[in-house]
Amino acid sequence: MSTGLTAKTGVEHFGTVGVAMVTPFKESGEIDIAAGRQVAAHLVDNGIDSLVLAGTTGESPTTTTAEKLELLKAVREEVGDRAKLIAGAGTNNTRTSVELAKASAAAGADGLLVVTPYYSKPNQEGVYRHFREVAQATDLPICLYDIPGRSGIPIESDTIRRLSELPTVKAVKDAKGDLVAAAPLIQETGLAWYSGDDPLNLVWLALGGSGFISVIGHAAPNELRELYTSFEEGDLARAREINAKLAPLAASQARLGGVSMAKAALQLQGINVGEPRLPIVAPNEQELESLRANMKKAGVL
Repeated sequence: MSTGLTAKTGVEHFGTVGVAMVTPFKESGEIDIAAGRQVAAHLVDNGIDSLVLAGTTGESPTTTTAEKLELLKAVREEVGDRAKLIAGAGTNNTRTSVELAKASAAAGADGLLVVTPYYSKPNQEGVYRHFREVAQATDLPICLYDIPGRSGIPIESDTIRRLSELPTVKAVKDAKGDLVAAAPLIQETGLAWYSGDDPLNLVWLALGGSGFISVIGHAAPNELRELYTSFEEGDLARAREINAKLAPLAASQARLGGVSMAKAALQLQGINVGEPRLPIVAPNEQELESLRANMKKAGVL
């Protein structure tokens, strides 16, 4: 029986245990839709209830809009309503983001992940207006993606408070890791809060987070589901044990980068998703052996 330890806010829109799914490519470099279907089905069959498509780990900077939409439609056909499908719709161009949001909605997305506009480094008023334009473009629920390490700027607390007042803004994917700032925001705004950094998955649950949007979940979907369930059922000892066991995967991700780690891990498990597109590269032999060793330590190989 559930203890109610885990926040339920937003799970109807974004699920609980999500994976930022890779975009498979053929040897020719073209998108591999059949492999995309296979990966999606594998993850959902093993406990994942939310897939983020065309996010950073989905190589959104190097895939076309047509490729993004083709994969989204195919994954929808493959998994049906067994998982929420969240489309990455964020860019550093507000007009482009609005167009991508509308196209993703038409293609069957359940929600949108919108990253802070990167590189341009707008002030917080510009950040707010950017998100507002995208949020007003469709009726889909929006998950703000706060990742200053990539965007160059944070979504500051007051901006999150303002954005939470918009009717379609429902969640935050937090890869900023400012626990002290986030704790009151989770309570004040009512937004669903998702761990966007695997080493902090259990910590975010303890602070009232709704779940994860994971990279290491490619290699350990069942384990992530068990971690979440253990916490929800009040078995903190088991949740801690699983979290510690998965630490080698987080270490590999930090060393290789999310795309390279996730694709290589799937390959080692027998699921062929091809190599990343440049400028991202696949691990070399030494890096691959280190990943193999860490996967064995984590019990997923």
